[in-house]
Amino acid sequence: MTLVHVIRHGKPAATWGGADEDPGLDTTGHAQAVAVAEAILALPERPTRVVSSPLRRCRETAEPLARALGVELIIDPRVGEIPTPAALSHEERPAWLKRAFEGRWGEIQGDLDYVVWTQGVAAALREYPGAAVFSHFVALNAAVGAATGRAEVMAFRPDHCSRTVFEIDGDGLILVEKGREAQSQVL
Repeated sequence: MTLVHVIRHGKPAATWGGADEDPGLDTTGHAQAVAVAEAILALPERPTRVVSSPLRRCRETAEPLARALGVELIIDPRVGEIPTPAALSHEERPAWLKRAFEGRWGEIQGDLDYVVWTQGVAAALREYPGAAVFSHFVALNAAVGAATGRAEVMAFRPDHCSRTVFEIDGDGLILVEKGREAQSQVL
């Protein structure tokens, strides 16, 4: 069985749509990053690669595991945050995302086809067998939707530093285990 572990980033220093467009982790988030690295290192089969979204909160969450494994951090924008319409101001993005969460991937209004975006997230994950991939709330929902065939944007509410496990099956993903859920500040 070929697994990929997808971890939501730790608690950021600012909320999505806040003044800082690329916040790092706060004190709690840094502690969460160390704790998830320790939990992953205790697995019977450790990841062999560490992949991260380019955003700072993911990179900072991934760094303790990459350091402990002695591997270079791979940056892949395909596991990054959901692209928002270019015409939206930074302040308008949270309301746009809230509307998106109430519907289906094919109904999201924006500059791209979000069904295709979810397929891109899943395709990226399939390229990293045996890896730990550090990503975001929405990208995790995209991966779960791709694995389960669900069209709803909100498949679950992954908590900060929760680990969701997928089996890579040729051209598909199979959901093995959803990560710990919690309320999100996104909604």
